[in-house]
Amino acid sequence: MKIAIGGGTGFIGQKLTERLIHSGHEVIVISRRPAEEKGSSGPHTLTWDEIGHDPTLLADCDGIVNLTGSSISQRWTEQAKAEMERSRLESTRQLTEAVQALDKPPAVFVQASAIGIYGTSETAVFDETSPPGGDDFPSQLSIKWEAAADDIEKMPEVRLVKMRIGLVLGREAGVYPMLKLPYKLMGGGRLGSGKQWMSWIHIDDLTALFEFCLTHPDISGPVNAASPNAVTQDELGRVIGGTVGRPHWFPVPAVLMKTVLGEMSLVVTGGQHVVPAAAKQAGFTFKHPYVEEAVRDLERK
Repeated sequence: MKIAIGGGTGFIGQKLTERLIHSGHEVIVISRRPAEEKGSSGPHTLTWDEIGHDPTLLADCDGIVNLTGSSISQRWTEQAKAEMERSRLESTRQLTEAVQALDKPPAVFVQASAIGIYGTSETAVFDETSPPGGDDFPSQLSIKWEAAADDIEKMPEVRLVKMRIGLVLGREAGVYPMLKLPYKLMGGGRLGSGKQWMSWIHIDDLTALFEFCLTHPDISGPVNAASPNAVTQDELGRVIGGTVGRPHWFPVPAVLMKTVLGEMSLVVTGGQHVVPAAAKQAGFTFKHPYVEEAVRDLERK
């Protein structure tokens, strides 16, 4: 397949590009800035300006993945939240309009989203049939992000997948380095109550699931990108501490986290128990379904 990736220069985008190329696919990375070509074995690069002026540059693509959006790993000031929303909605609308302008559109459009769309709960279990909910910023942002791609559903020849991504565990980036840091400093422990659910996914499983959705025409609609075995924050912390040989002993009250991180503290104090029902029903197999092995794998690399 020939696949264009909006946001291909970010952490997930780079890992997905590597996986797709290794699998024999041709990749186009859509970026804000032109990049040096990587040769015949690497991705080709197009800029958002080029796509805007000439949508036919995507004419021969079989699939499009939209990962574009500024990072949520920053203090959520009003300015930062406005940029998170603008970057997601504008890129989604631009790609949607480009696809609609093509005489032969791609067969599949995979739109990134987040499990935050369900809102937070310590008791509910969410699958793809669960309605979006929550008045918090992550939930409302995800609802708007998905809605920006809904015009694709009006094109029967294009399959739309909405990938709702959980907490990504990766060695270089994602949430894992942030969770691991306190343990390296001998200050790791329970965050808030510790009872909040952490629905996580190993970066390798995430990129594999993206490839699975691109190449399996029977899967569409919302897809929860999360391990089938969510854990509480306290459990996850104990696994990280035990794996890196550091104690899990220093509890951090939720009020202190909110003082330090502001509204962004909701990412680790809110919690959602999300299950990947659609992926499992479609036959996807997780390589790292359990957090103990997933963390060990990250520490081996």
